[in-house]
Amino acid sequence: MKELTVECVDIDGIAAGDVPALFDRMGVAWQVIDVVNWPREYSYCPKTEFRIAHTPGAILLHYRVSEYSVAAVAGRDNGNVWEDSCVEFFSMPTDDDIYYNIECNCAGTVLVGAGRDRNCRELAPQRILDGVQRWASMGREPFSERIGETAWEVALVIPYATYFMHSITTFDSRAVPANFFKCGDHLQRPHFLSWNPVAAPSPDFHRPECFGRLRFA
Repeated sequence: MKELTVECVDIDGIAAGDVPALFDRMGVAWQVIDVVNWPREYSYCPKTEFRIAHTPGAILLHYRVSEYSVAAVAGRDNGNVWEDSCVEFFSMPTDDDIYYNIECNCAGTVLVGAGRDRNCRELAPQRILDGVQRWASMGREPFSERIGETAWEVALVIPYATYFMHSITTFDSRAVPANFFKCGDHLQRPHFLSWNPVAAPSPDFHRPECFGRLRFA
């Protein structure tokens, strides 16, 4: 099982667009999302990296991707972003088995769900989604698939209130089961990559037993 230490930065009110420069100054290391869990059916492995930190009030995430094609068809939050060029962060903030999936396409459209398994998910209300700040290098407008090798980035500021089924006030000193993913279900080259390996017979990211671990400093 992979483990990653998540450093704390004593700053609040940072804009999503400022996260990449902040991480550069802090020297936050890139982590790779490169586990091809179902190589026979889905062998394509676009270059995907992320880096993460936390503040007194939010989790900061920065992804960068280079892939054969890009798409951002889902134009509204809680839409089918996983069918687009999509990066995902799953985490279980407490020991009650409820985990959250925070998914974002390359245009910064997000989906947030919570529950104990893939078949019993509750989607976050719009007021929660509105609190997630997003920056996307390709802009925020939806677009259909574009063929050709493309590099893109997204950054997110995820307030603790995003964990809408809990009352999270801090992640300091917590060990949190989590995993990170890259997918593109409806792209010309569909793919399903993970940070920590997923043991399942077919693509299924809703496997909390396969999460790695984040250790929040």
